Amino acid sequence: MLEVETPACSAFAVTDPALCSLTTHYTGPGAASGRELYLHTSPEFPMKRLLAAGSGPIYQICKVFRNGEAGRIHNPEFTLLEWYRPGFNQHQLMDEVAGLIQAVLPHPGPVHRVSYAELFQSHLGIDSHTSSADLLRLCAIEQQIPGADSLALSTTDAWLDLLLTHCIEPRLEQGLCFVYDYPVTQASLAKIRPGDLAVAERFELYMDGLEIANGFHELADAVEQRSRFEQELLQRRDEGCPQVPMDEYLLQALDAGLPDCSGVALGIDRLLMQAMGVDNIDQVIAFPFARA
Repeated sequence: MLEVETPACSAFAVTDPALCSLTTHYTGPGAASGRELYLHTSPEFPMKRLLAAGSGPIYQICKVFRNGEAGRIHNPEFTLLEWYRPGFNQHQLMDEVAGLIQAVLPHPGPVHRVSYAELFQSHLGIDSHTSSADLLRLCAIEQQIPGADSLALSTTDAWLDLLLTHCIEPRLEQGLCFVYDYPVTQASLAKIRPGDLAVAERFELYMDGLEIANGFHELADAVEQRSRFEQELLQRRDEGCPQVPMDEYLLQALDAGLPDCSGVALGIDRLLMQAMGVDNIDQVIAFPFARA
């Protein structure tokens, strides 16, 4: 596998409404009037451009930046390990992620796999793929989530995320727990697997209840990817989020041909938290946000 390095600044930004990019302003040769640049939230888009150019399997360890994210398990600047495996599906990549963690940690615990739908059915008795926002609101109230009766969440995904973080994550199996096959509305960069119930081929890895990795069987259709970006920009507008330019270079790379592959991003700082047995990300960063 080849180690690569990609730019931290880009003329384009991620359109995902759940993410907000930090920005900087360049003035100089090539941009005498100035040009806004976006610090990457992940190296994913340029890495996919390398894959489309024939790089083969690649990985990168780098700093990434996310605006508005600071707290017990978040720092605006953090370290990410990201890699891509041509020819792998999501389950093969899960095997590799588990193998990596078992190699670097002495006792990571047992490995579990559960689908997103099974998780919600077993813990809350609801169908995560078909339940309405109103039904999910009632479930949140029944679970006594503080303020659920007055929350103004407009989408099913927002309610699902609330239930996941407040009611399910604290009860997850100890050790490594892979959650896979997400609702199609929660995978802007993943392939959709058709069937009686279509699902997004995405997984997240939790270690002792803490989410540390997010992976996809990568979408390679440029037309579909553009449509998803456009939908996300509309959602950003409706939610009052800043409008950002979609990555045209990525779309060109997908149009040229992305090999069938799966990719994953793993948070190094959170992995260190688990290795050291600490519960605050500040304890594994030499210069956390409050002291940067």
